[in-house]
Amino acid sequence: MEDIRLFAGLPLPLLVLVAVAALEAAWLARRGVRYDWKGYCASFGDAAGRALLGLLIQGGVVGVLLFAIWEFRLTTLAMDQAWHWIALFLGQEFCYYWMHRADHRVRWFWLNHSVHHSAEQYNLSTAYRLGWTGKLTGAALFFGPLVWLGFPVPYVLGALAVNLLFQYWLHTELVPRLPRAVEFVFNTPAHHRVHHASNPEYLDCNYGGVLIVFDRLFGTCREERPDVPIRYGLVEPVRSYNPVKIAFHGWVKLARDLRRTRSLRQVVLTLFGPPGYAPGAIAERRPDR
Repeated sequence: MEDIRLFAGLPLPLLVLVAVAALEAAWLARRGVRYDWKGYCASFGDAAGRALLGLLIQGGVVGVLLFAIWEFRLTTLAMDQAWHWIALFLGQEFCYYWMHRADHRVRWFWLNHSVHHSAEQYNLSTAYRLGWTGKLTGAALFFGPLVWLGFPVPYVLGALAVNLLFQYWLHTELVPRLPRAVEFVFNTPAHHRVHHASNPEYLDCNYGGVLIVFDRLFGTCREERPDVPIRYGLVEPVRSYNPVKIAFHGWVKLARDLRRTRSLRQVVLTLFGPPGYAPGAIAERRPDR
């Protein structure tokens, strides 16, 4: 009965995504693929915990700050013309690219985003493994410029939600490479599989949401190499299916590293430097991505 109440309290869209992921699992099983059901449950636990925390925290830091930026906007766009929607789409894609790039290159943002990359099998359940502390790390503030330019906060957050929903289908190995014209413009499962790789050859690439054009423009687009099979997960695996440990493993490492700092510079680099930075007199980088 408690399990039924837990499901009843979750958003319907999430339950649909979980169900579709189960259908993918069944299809893979019919094809003889060993499916990581523990990973599936861990992703569901992450999503359920995030949904419950969302009910408690509501808008969080990002929501408060975005509405604060709204008070100083340059203008107000009524979203009643086609170019408003086109500009919002392109603007949120541009902001998403830089937010996602910061998620990987700035440790403060990686603390939460690393949860999404912790799954060692790539399937649809990975898509909703997004971590519990995103409202604390505040990466969505990268969309602040859109609010300042006059796009209403609900529309900006709605565009981000649609962006993330689009990316659900990217998290599968069932879809092969698409026609070249599609792969050139759009983010596809082939692009995103490379993004989720932990191989040194594939780290820090393919940050786009719906589009891949900004990766091409800024030199971060990379394709899978036939001589380098993709290895999913983190460079230093979490080695746990416990949603709590998965959600906070990065914070535990951060606390450990902060205790080792010996200067303000080391504190700043530990918090806001690359995820691989480790305070120390001899070696200040490590491959912990």
